[in-house]
Amino acid sequence: MPSSAPKSMTSEVVEMIEADPIDPKVHERRWIILGVLCMSLLIIVMDNTILNVAIPSLMTDLGATNSQVQWIVDSYVLVFAGLLLTTGSLSDRFGRKGALQLGIVLFGMGSIAAAMSESANQLIFTRAFMGIGGALIMPATLSILMNVFRDPKERGRAIAIWAGFSGLGVAIGPMTGGFLLEHFSWQSVFWVNIPIGITALILGMIFVPTSRDPNKSKLDPIGAVLSFVGLATLLFGIIEGPGNGWTDPVVIGAFIVAITALGSFIAWERHNPTPMLDLSVFRSARFSAASGTITIVFFALMGSLFLMTQYWQLVHGYSPLEAGVHLLPYAATMMIVAPLSARFVERAGTKRVVLIGLTLVTTGLLLLSTIAADSPYPMVISFFMVMAAGMGMTMAPATESVMGSLPREKAGVGSAINDTTRQVGGALGVAIIGSVVSSVYATQIGSTASQFGLDASQTATAQSSLGAAQGVANELGTQTAGFLSAASDSFVDALSIGLRISAFVVIIAAIVAWRFLPSHAREATMPGLPLVDPVDDSDTVFFGPGAFDGDVIAEAEAITIDTVHDGAPASVPVAGN
Repeated sequence: MPSSAPKSMTSEVVEMIEADPIDPKVHERRWIILGVLCMSLLIIVMDNTILNVAIPSLMTDLGATNSQVQWIVDSYVLVFAGLLLTTGSLSDRFGRKGALQLGIVLFGMGSIAAAMSESANQLIFTRAFMGIGGALIMPATLSILMNVFRDPKERGRAIAIWAGFSGLGVAIGPMTGGFLLEHFSWQSVFWVNIPIGITALILGMIFVPTSRDPNKSKLDPIGAVLSFVGLATLLFGIIEGPGNGWTDPVVIGAFIVAITALGSFIAWERHNPTPMLDLSVFRSARFSAASGTITIVFFALMGSLFLMTQYWQLVHGYSPLEAGVHLLPYAATMMIVAPLSARFVERAGTKRVVLIGLTLVTTGLLLLSTIAADSPYPMVISFFMVMAAGMGMTMAPATESVMGSLPREKAGVGSAINDTTRQVGGALGVAIIGSVVSSVYATQIGSTASQFGLDASQTATAQSSLGAAQGVANELGTQTAGFLSAASDSFVDALSIGLRISAFVVIIAAIVAWRFLPSHAREATMPGLPLVDPVDDSDTVFFGPGAFDGDVIAEAEAITIDTVHDGAPASVPVAGN
């Protein structure tokens, strides 16, 4: 490149080829916009954990059965996950700000209806309605972020903050729920969404800009229906598997429907001239490896949190509020490390940072697998913080890789894919790891039941869960303490096996990332349009194959443009054609 070209020319070249240059006023308030997006995200990440605290009260006040309680939780998850691809596509088509605001309104309406529910079935319906709002909110926050932050380095840092903020729900949900239930009724866990939602809605109206796909492709109703049916039934089968058994006809039927629907979705999208999801994105090693990494990381994260929540509350006897408080160091570690991960990527590259993060996650899980029923809190939480540091170093770079692999015009769909991988990975982690732990725990309880004189009914009850075993122990008189200790030890032994399986799965993710995840953005190109992340540390502008009509510059090594600095022509190397 001629020496007259300034070093910063790559950002100027990208700006000049953009069809939708950013409004200077939007650029000035970009960090305020990020704050509004994080506040909008808060009602989702907090709601996902706060409800668990209120379950005992729901069973008492509404007379909810165990099956109804499960559906109160799962109805939201199924609708939320099933609609993500559809809502992401619609936000690209009709506007992301509108999708975000509509989602907040629907989520708020659902929260009000949930708080006023007078029966468990009514609450199940209102929770499903809240899932519609959540499916509009979550992909919109990340896709708006992608359109507001145009500089690759700043965008990476913004995504890191977004990812760290999403981890706050782990501690904030139980803390807030525990506090509210100590002072108010169970309805308060839904009413708390209203002031947050109103604040986010007003600030969004003031600060958040409107953005959409300028191409305005046709709607894809067939793809929307197939994706919803496929994802919803897949999640249903995964959720129901541990309780009903993986060979239960309902579970098998759900998986058959899911495979059929998702297979039909893929076939339809491949032949549809205006697909909701362009499947060619999966040809990008950067996109596919990062998506797989996110799926597996959430497999380990949600599986381990599911187990450790029971450890804190049932083995150590913490209340939900106390458990949330004791998880603050975990959440704080993720909040600190995730934003720093963007700077690490700038210096060392995505692959190296993700591999270090996955190594820390594996180390944390293996350390946690060594804990005992009487392990002191400082030791256990320090192991948890190692895992949290790894999560923070992994999720943000992987998310940026997914989003940076796509044209900015498709940020809504890209965000939806990112969120869907999280949901599927998390559900699989809870289901598979939970099933393994339940099986090992039940086997150990069965082998010790005779030592304490348990009859068949007591043994079956104790095998169902550690909480149930503690109830049985209260019936044993002088042997209560001994059986409580044996049950806790059995659970911790089973937990250790589950955590080691999680660690093994994360090692597989590390191998995939090492083999396929590019070190820098410039090593991967996408079909069609200029990339969101076209350059890294070079002055080469990267285009995906097919970015230009005809063969105008198909064989060219460079194009000539006018620089922004002085209008002088400069030769810019072209890659990807």
